[in-house]
Amino acid sequence: MAGPLEQFEIHSKVPIEVAGYDISITNSAISLAIALVILMVFMLGGMRKAALVPGRWQSSVEMCYEFIAKMLGDTAGHEARQFFPFVFTLFMFILTANLMGMVPWLHLFTVTSHIAVTFALAFFIFIGVTILGFIKHGIGFLKFFVPGDAPLALLPLLVIIEIVSYLSRPISLSVRLFANMVAGHTMLQVFGGFVVSLAAAGGIFALGSVLPFAFIVALTGLELLVACLQAYVFAVLTCIYLNDALHMH
Repeated sequence: MAGPLEQFEIHSKVPIEVAGYDISITNSAISLAIALVILMVFMLGGMRKAALVPGRWQSSVEMCYEFIAKMLGDTAGHEARQFFPFVFTLFMFILTANLMGMVPWLHLFTVTSHIAVTFALAFFIFIGVTILGFIKHGIGFLKFFVPGDAPLALLPLLVIIEIVSYLSRPISLSVRLFANMVAGHTMLQVFGGFVVSLAAAGGIFALGSVLPFAFIVALTGLELLVACLQAYVFAVLTCIYLNDALHMH
């Protein structure tokens, strides 16, 4: 039986080497492509025959659109609506990637369970928001690290704390998503192993497998909630960072 962490291993599916560099197509790359295709089919298919009275598919697409638009407006203001396409794409991609890993038997790779993917997204957001802050406010953006009305004696310490807090944003943003995906999938694998082991033992042990199986059912529902919640948290924090860059304090 596979170990609980083997599901996160990256395997080469189509070996490719160019000038000594390994650029093989892996299970992670294939899952990224599948997530993109699913997202495109969902969005384009839902709006292909847009009607005044929407059907279920169109309603689902419009609900996602309105949800992100309201979230962006509430957290970053009207001025941030120009960044709606980016935030919407970010949320939908992470949500799709998270939910893909919950589909049984297809062995789809959960790309958000790797810190390389989540940190790449978080670091891109961090750099983009920082550049936006300097474009919007110029050198005055550095005032963001100086808390207003702070006592002069505490100001040096508070500035250091603010700088460290700001620089830790990509780390906290990426680790939160990565850790939740790894922890949840690992627990599902562990309890799944309990069910198989107890059932294979037979007798009274087979009856004992009912308890971990019931726990798996409940845990699966919780993981579906976490998959959606983590996509929302990633997107809403991105909106908050945009608000900081646009409106400072």
